[in-house]
Amino acid sequence: MASPVEQFDIKPLVEIQVGGVDISFTNSALFMAIAVGLSALFFWYGTRKRALVPGRWQSVNEVFYEFIANMIRDNVGKEGMKYFPFIFTLFMFVFLGNMLGLLPYSFTFTSHIAVTAALALFIFIAVTIIGFARHGTHFLRMFFPHGAPIATAPILIPIELISYLSRPFSLSVRLFANMTVGHIMLKVLAGFVVALGVFGFIPLAVVFGVTLLEIGIAALQAYVFTILTCIYLNDAINMH
Repeated sequence: MASPVEQFDIKPLVEIQVGGVDISFTNSALFMAIAVGLSALFFWYGTRKRALVPGRWQSVNEVFYEFIANMIRDNVGKEGMKYFPFIFTLFMFVFLGNMLGLLPYSFTFTSHIAVTAALALFIFIAVTIIGFARHGTHFLRMFFPHGAPIATAPILIPIELISYLSRPFSLSVRLFANMTVGHIMLKVLAGFVVALGVFGFIPLAVVFGVTLLEIGIAALQAYVFTILTCIYLNDAINMH
């Protein structure tokens, strides 16, 4: 029986070496490309006619659009709408990455800390740049809340600084851990189905229930990743 963690192995599909550096096209890169391609195809197909009375595909497109737009308005305000393309793309990339990973013989690229950490680090750096670009050195007030007694600075500033610097870690680990644990659990339960033979219907029913749960978690984690990005963006634009 295959190991439950074997599903996370990154395997090169096209070997590419440039100057001694391995930049092979892997199964992870393949499913990232599939996620991007499916997203582009989905929205191209749904908006190609742009009818005043939307059809089914256009209606689904508009639901996604309004969902993310409302998330930005509620958490960042109108100023945040200029960043809508990035937030929308981020949500669709993570959402489709999570969902594709639930298909048999697929690969969950969001279950790798390298992927989630790269996304989280990019968001952290971008938000920090936006904060300094909008507020200059006044952005440093983020680390000492307005109205706090000056005597508390030696305590509050380190706490706020550690909290701020931990954002990319918490953002990346949350998504990575949830995707990894869920897929390992599914793999283990699926192994019981095969091992128990005719009595495998019991773990099969459990696998079905866990799969439904994993679908919900996959969507929820995409939402959490995106809304935390909006909250961080709000801190950079409006401060606290």
